[in-house]
Amino acid sequence: MSRELNFIACESSFTASDIVIVGYPYDGTSSYRPGSRFAPSAIREASDGLETYSPYLDLNLEDKKICDEGDMILPFGEKMEVMNIISTRTEELLNAKKKILSLGGEHLITYPIMRQYIKFYPDLIVVHFDAHADLREDYLGEKLSHATVMRRVYEELGDKKIYQFGIRSGTREEFIFGKNRNHFHPFTLENVKDVIWEIPDHTPIYVTIDLDVLDPSVFPGTGTPEPGGVSFLELLKGIHSLRGKNIVGADVVELSPDYDPSRVSSIVAAKIVRNMLLLL
Repeated sequence: MSRELNFIACESSFTASDIVIVGYPYDGTSSYRPGSRFAPSAIREASDGLETYSPYLDLNLEDKKICDEGDMILPFGEKMEVMNIISTRTEELLNAKKKILSLGGEHLITYPIMRQYIKFYPDLIVVHFDAHADLREDYLGEKLSHATVMRRVYEELGDKKIYQFGIRSGTREEFIFGKNRNHFHPFTLENVKDVIWEIPDHTPIYVTIDLDVLDPSVFPGTGTPEPGGVSFLELLKGIHSLRGKNIVGADVVELSPDYDPSRVSSIVAAKIVRNMLLLL
């Protein structure tokens, strides 16, 4: 485990914590612009410029018991070993009865996390914010990729267990698959609240946020920028629509901080992480 700066106010001991932050600095299948492996440390550093209090939610990180474990040490170039490490650590944290917020890294980290969550929560629902459908059967012959991650998650969960919002890029086959097999709401986040509140309150929900759901004018620091995205406030409103639901875990992925020399993208990511922590 590699530890540098904690996320702001997340300094509880592991034993005392209800929520654990863990970073997975991995971008081994990035298909356009690599660099998301630098995101966890950039998010922690940017968090130092934030307030612990969210006026949007009237909640404060200082009132929560959160442990920031730092980043897992991952072997370079060993994808299956990386998947095993992520899966094992997720299982350990779930066995310890922790809620987990995972920091990517690329979106593929969600798959080994999901495989463990589904064991603990057989009736799990996944809420997915993204620019890309990530529903390809394979990408250039590779079945484990950031471009296939939600297809692999679908294979674990089955029909109508994934709610996808903000999707604006993918193959024709992905859009057909999403519309037929998932709750598929492309292009905007306008109806998140109406859709999510159809889910019974007791149902466990896992939230995966690919930050490229944001428009590149708001968030240029990502590996696969996709014009036509949502604003920061639209994403925040979408996330806040989950308040009161049984959120059992989340991940925030695909910040590539070095593509935004201003570091504004890192600050945006940190604020999304802060508010996601407050909802857990």
